[in-house]
Amino acid sequence: MENTAIKIVKTFQDAGFEAYFAGGSVRDLLMGREPKDYDIATSAKPDEIEKIIDGIHLESKTVPIGKQFGVILGIVHGHAFEIATFRSDSSYSDGRRPDAVLFTSAKEDAVRRDFTINGLFYDPIKKKVIDYVNGQDDIKNKIIRFIGEPHERVKEDHLRILRAIRFSNNLGFKYDPSTEEAVKELAHLIKDISKERVADELNKMIIHPRRAHSFRELEKFGILKLIIPEAMAEKGVEQPYKFHQEGDVLTHVFKALHEMPEDWASVELAWAVFLHDIGKPDTFELKPDRIHFNGHAALSAQIAKKILTRLKFSRAQITKICWLINHHMTVGYIPKMKRVHQVNLFLHPWFEDLMRLHWCDVQGSIPTDFSLYDVNMKLYTDFKNEKLLEDHFKPKLNGDEIMKLTGLKPGPRIQELLHALREAQIEGEVTNKKEAKEFVKRINR
Repeated sequence: MENTAIKIVKTFQDAGFEAYFAGGSVRDLLMGREPKDYDIATSAKPDEIEKIIDGIHLESKTVPIGKQFGVILGIVHGHAFEIATFRSDSSYSDGRRPDAVLFTSAKEDAVRRDFTINGLFYDPIKKKVIDYVNGQDDIKNKIIRFIGEPHERVKEDHLRILRAIRFSNNLGFKYDPSTEEAVKELAHLIKDISKERVADELNKMIIHPRRAHSFRELEKFGILKLIIPEAMAEKGVEQPYKFHQEGDVLTHVFKALHEMPEDWASVELAWAVFLHDIGKPDTFELKPDRIHFNGHAALSAQIAKKILTRLKFSRAQITKICWLINHHMTVGYIPKMKRVHQVNLFLHPWFEDLMRLHWCDVQGSIPTDFSLYDVNMKLYTDFKNEKLLEDHFKPKLNGDEIMKLTGLKPGPRIQELLHALREAQIEGEVTNKKEAKEFVKRINR
């Protein structure tokens, strides 16, 4: 991908235009990280960008994803690149997009960007960094700093509040004092951002290894209560000390997020970890023996559905997250379940994520007790090794054999008998065809 990006820059330069890598890719290169994508900024106008990209290769093409703002998506050698004309922005009346843009110079393009670390250009042909905003110094000193006057940067695009938090925590950078002040003072503008844009930023935070740092900061700046007020109800809610010496429910949730292994970080699992106890405040009950939260898993799933729907998550994502939350207490019953119920759960496509949620739940508690996790995973491993998940799902008799044996005609009763036979096989009550016939005759009397 990098070689293709270099080829694109060279093609524009050979055509007489300025062209550089821009934004996050430059930041990542200077930090010794491999960029996920390469954005390119150029003096070429949108029509010229389209003409040059279309001429690079027979299969090259362009998509005018934001042509009115000077942004063209170029697809070259199967890789997609955002290619933008140098621009300066007019006022932002909607707190999101500029009312108009003027095509201008590289310097003016740099100073209209959000953070100094994102305002850099890099010429891969001359191997030279172009820095109009002292971004290199801020990368070196690990500082997040708005370009220009911080309050004005935030008022232009309110999403920059969340972006500041994400970059600071994902990169492990400190805030410039004036940048932090603007984020705190203008946090209330979050409510004006579209839910889709908010969710996109939150997802970028929650899948990152430093997810807990970001969410703690959302709480510290008063932003979490604006986006997910239900989570703030967890603050100060006591838990039974014997099992939760780490503190209240919100502290437990943050710790569970913090302990989540990096390679488990799917969006759905991470949100399930964050929301798995969201119903505890409403189910808190102090009894003579200890604090109880009876039914909190089911209520947590209901509240999570409302939150995720409000944030415009997809139906598929909501379904999975809520299933994990609703079943996170079910793992305690697995060792005593009938074998058929164990196998049915083990076969569920989300079972392994359910056990990962359980692991994070345990790791987020003090003291930790992984005995239940170990027992359930051993059962799961044994079932897989014994091929019970494969061999016991084919009944010893088929529908035609059952009809011949019982005299029944095709209908729901045949399916009921097949289902009962399958369960008997899983439970070990039926092991061969002879026993299967006896079983069907017995239950069909």
